[in-house]
Amino acid sequence: MLLERDLIQAVGFRNVGDGDDVTGFQLRVRMPSYRGMAASLIDGIAVRVDDLVDVGHDVPLWTFSGRTYTLAQLWDSDGVRWQLEDAAVITVPYPGGLPEGVHEVSIELRLRMSYVPVEHQPSTYSETRHITLSSGVDGGPFQYGVSLYSFMTDYGTVLDLETALAAVADVGATGVEILGEGHVENYPSPSTAWIDRWFALLEKYSLEPTNYGSWIDTRLHSSGVNARDLTALEGAAMLQRDLRLAATLGFRFVRPKIGVVTSDLVPHPTWTEAVERSLDLAADLDVIICPEIHSPTPIKHEVVDDYIGLIQRTGTKHFGLLLDTGIFQDRPIPLRPGELPGRRPAFLDGIGVDPADIAGIAEYVVFIQAKFHDIDENLEDQQIPWVPVLRALKDSGYTGYLSSEYEGERTPWRSIEQVRRQHSLMRRVVGELA
Repeated sequence: MLLERDLIQAVGFRNVGDGDDVTGFQLRVRMPSYRGMAASLIDGIAVRVDDLVDVGHDVPLWTFSGRTYTLAQLWDSDGVRWQLEDAAVITVPYPGGLPEGVHEVSIELRLRMSYVPVEHQPSTYSETRHITLSSGVDGGPFQYGVSLYSFMTDYGTVLDLETALAAVADVGATGVEILGEGHVENYPSPSTAWIDRWFALLEKYSLEPTNYGSWIDTRLHSSGVNARDLTALEGAAMLQRDLRLAATLGFRFVRPKIGVVTSDLVPHPTWTEAVERSLDLAADLDVIICPEIHSPTPIKHEVVDDYIGLIQRTGTKHFGLLLDTGIFQDRPIPLRPGELPGRRPAFLDGIGVDPADIAGIAEYVVFIQAKFHDIDENLEDQQIPWVPVLRALKDSGYTGYLSSEYEGERTPWRSIEQVRRQHSLMRRVVGELA
């Protein structure tokens, strides 16, 4: 399991207590040295949070390998180590705990290095970071999850599978969404060992598989003198391969991203036959196929009408709609460095679908990808109007997953904090809805 680069870790920042009494809060801190060391060399850690908490270096408690110590106990300890690969858990007494939301957290960590002259000791490491306290709000009637797509391009570079799942669980989410070709090792034929580890990690972090992202690559053979489109039979084979793998991994929903033929995402005409040929298998596996309604396609569109038409024509219970909240974006995404106005797709400025349109399709919606791009330190989303969106979903009777899909700036580790902010924001909004 990997650690965040910052000394103060976002994952693990939470209130703690004894029974129903909240007695303080915790944060995790990475070892700043190039080596692990005996815990008796720790000289304490001062912690400040906003204008609420300011405690000296001897106040916080330290937890290593599941055992908690005072600073004095660490000084007298033998064999207790702060390993380089492990974060120390710091507990700060604070009756009632911290309020939910984004906090400015500062630390001053002191370590004693035996090979540095005593007059230059202790070595001091200071850092300040804004991080979101994991929410204790229930957030009903919805369930909450995270797509591991949120962590691209962190995944495989600064995050591994376990680190990503730990970050998902730490926000109080219970569901995890993956991309088959993005997260399954040796796709489409993962080893038995990888599958066993997948289920072991799900159990460890109390997560359930939700939606599995797949592709029907209609342009699979689109180059060269023998270029051609994929046939419906070939598309069905692709979809059925992923239905089987998704079911093996415990997923209940499969999102096929189907090749498109227009700029407003009208799918290739073979999609209907490819899906209908796969409905019996989906029923046997008890998996629901759910293509997404994704910007720039609005709710009131022929694509959506065709999807609903298939449901009505076949009577299937194993095909539904996946709604991507990016369609409700009503403010532009800022231009990236070097990006010129008018040189990118217009839908990145938002297509502003009215959330009231959800009512017309609600009975067919089986999953929500909670797309977002940037939430600031005041827990205000800069593009998505969550109050009307979540109100419309609640009023429609939807009680399924809201699965975070962060698609903003890809600075390493930023996605972890952004997902924390979104979950805090969504739970707060839902709690305030009449």
